[in-house]
Amino acid sequence: MVDFSWTQEQLSYRSKVVEFGRSLDCDDLVERDQNSEFSIENWQRCAKFGIQSLSVPGDYHVGSDTDFLTAMLAMEGLGYGCADAGLTFALNAQMWTVQLPIVRAGSDEQKKKFLPDLCAGKLIGAHAITEPETGSDVFAMQTTAMKCDGGYRLNGCKRYISLGPIADLALVFATVDPSLGKWGVTAFLVEAGSDGYSSSPSRRKMGLRTVPIGDLVFDNCFVPEAARLGPEGSGVGLSSSFLEWERCCILASQLGTMQRQLEQAIDYARKRHQFGKPISKYQAVSHRIVDMMLRLETSRLLLYKVAWLKHSGQSAMLEAALLKLHLAESFAESSLDAIRIHGGLGYMTDGGVERDLRDAVGSLIYAGTSDIQKNIVAALLGL
Repeated sequence: MVDFSWTQEQLSYRSKVVEFGRSLDCDDLVERDQNSEFSIENWQRCAKFGIQSLSVPGDYHVGSDTDFLTAMLAMEGLGYGCADAGLTFALNAQMWTVQLPIVRAGSDEQKKKFLPDLCAGKLIGAHAITEPETGSDVFAMQTTAMKCDGGYRLNGCKRYISLGPIADLALVFATVDPSLGKWGVTAFLVEAGSDGYSSSPSRRKMGLRTVPIGDLVFDNCFVPEAARLGPEGSGVGLSSSFLEWERCCILASQLGTMQRQLEQAIDYARKRHQFGKPISKYQAVSHRIVDMMLRLETSRLLLYKVAWLKHSGQSAMLEAALLKLHLAESFAESSLDAIRIHGGLGYMTDGGVERDLRDAVGSLIYAGTSDIQKNIVAALLGL
């Protein structure tokens, strides 16, 4: 039986995360967004608060274990309280696609070596799977890992890698045998500074500008066998499994932003007067706000269902695809409605409203485009 009720402890923790998010230094966010600057100070403050530890057992950080539902609720609260969507995106990317795979598939040595410093903000981790010629067709990768004495030699390029330009550690996917197709895909933990490892500068982009995104290049890069994460050929299952967890928490942060958007739109519509009355009294405005509310609540129900399924140890492939499709599209639509409600102010950079729309457009692409989600759902329906 699905139960979406929250304990008082969980709600209290969410409130603490909201207040923490509001306390983060975002006074210079407009400038940092324009200059594509990442705030290492806020990253480290998040680590000190315990955000990066939410996906890791207490054995590897200062603090106690956190169950997944509480972690998801916390990331929703952070998206509500913190206006820097690039920061919340980066946090989720490391927590669920770098740290959690190490927790679930890493050796004791790998866990002890990397998890404490990732949680403490001393290391930054990137998930490197996308390539120049393999975007949606992710497992048709060309990066190879050829067996050699003591380990492997990596050759290839990874593109659009979140945190790639500043990462200390990359979880890299490569094929050990191209003839095996996706069943040759294997994961490796590669440290920046390794011979043959290089990264590009951060690339300019439409939104999510405060998270560095760039390319990683491997030129005969040696990685010891001890750096392999899991057995050979396990990369497909590893990546597919943890993508569901990542979607939950990245989308939870977006849900928090949608809640903040709705409240700001209501407040502005009540205060802004035109033709002698608040614009909230005009049906064109009030109906847009109702649409925003409907998108928020339907997205919340889908998100909580997927989180509950994952927390219960169940597969959520269909539900996660529906969630990604619906929430991403809803976030983009509501962001556009927020600009329409705010009018000229919404279009101005210093108002912050237009930044949400630019950030929301990215959600239609990353972690699987909307079209790919429809393909997944259609296939699971037997179409």
